[in-house]
Amino acid sequence: MLYKFKSRATPDLIMFEPNGRRVLQIVGKFSEDRRGILLPAEMPAAVAALEAAITQDEAQRRAAEAKATDRGEELPEAEGVSLRQRATPFIEMLRRCEAAGKEIVWGV
Repeated sequence: MLYKFKSRATPDLIMFEPNGRRVLQIVGKFSEDRRGILLPAEMPAAVAALEAAITQDEAQRRAAEAKATDRGEELPEAEGVSLRQRATPFIEMLRRCEAAGKEIVWGV
């Protein structure tokens, strides 16, 4: 399954379901029916939530690496694609849509 985020201010953004669900959970917009809208007034908070989640994700990774190094263990295997890499296109979409005053919709 896919999430297809649409706006009149940007090209469509497509994410695989697990990645789209995670992004929507972070910004507080996940719903079981897989449809929704993000209004321009909500976008600054969404960007802030995503940036905070990215910072936390990266801090957890660094802590796990430090712990493994202290114990003399192999470093834990990194996720193939980080949250930063997955969320950056959505953050850019949010910023452009906010500047243009256009909403983002999905599942419609």
